[in-house]
Amino acid sequence: MSLSTAIFLALAAGFAGFVDAMVGGGGLVQLPALLIGISDKPIPMILGTNKVPSIFGTSTAAFAYFKKVRPDLRLTATMALPAFVGSVSGARLAASFPKDLFRPIIVILLIAVAIYTWRKPHLGMDENLRFTHTGRLWLVALFGLTIGFYDGIFGPGTGTFLVFLLVGVIGYAFLKASATAKLVNIATNFGAILSFQFTGHIWWRLGLLLAIANVTGALIGSRLAIRGGSPLVRKVFLVVTTLLIAKVGYDWWASK
Repeated sequence: MSLSTAIFLALAAGFAGFVDAMVGGGGLVQLPALLIGISDKPIPMILGTNKVPSIFGTSTAAFAYFKKVRPDLRLTATMALPAFVGSVSGARLAASFPKDLFRPIIVILLIAVAIYTWRKPHLGMDENLRFTHTGRLWLVALFGLTIGFYDGIFGPGTGTFLVFLLVGVIGYAFLKASATAKLVNIATNFGAILSFQFTGHIWWRLGLLLAIANVTGALIGSRLAIRGGSPLVRKVFLVVTTLLIAKVGYDWWASK
């Protein structure tokens, strides 16, 4: 790999860590950069290598949030364990599953998420929990399993979907939802890494190099989110969701 390619990937990983720490969606930056930078590598190796900086950056952001925003650990664990199982299952199918099947569905879902959030300016500004505690646990377990599978097999927008479901369905404020999503995202990344490593599809040297940049971005992003609170996180969420719509929509159009 040339020095210029390494620098390009490191800058992309740093920005991905920054975005992901605030609202998720770092895959919008990091995965396309890897697809460009190491296009000669098999797709499973690119997906597997992408998870290495992601888990380091997500863990860094989760630790930063945890010192300031205390999530419901029981609810988080109930969401994270099925997410881990789903991610392992998804990663095992990543090499053979046609990604084009996902793109139109993801575009439609992201558009719905963006419109719903934009039309409700007070959504996620304060915590307004819905359902009983038991009902919330059943819901987040289902969400975790589904999104974990998606993260293992495809990935872009995982953090964004986690945040939206915690805000729009469960009733969390944006800041607490983002903190909870980071812990769940650690589980999905870890599950995917185990699957990809089992089949030898991780380039560890590159992954660890990018992890340094991703962690740096995650530290900056999480501190900015904590300082700005839910209003700032909501604004960034809408921007990232719009960019995700454009990126996934373009990929879908280009593949036809």
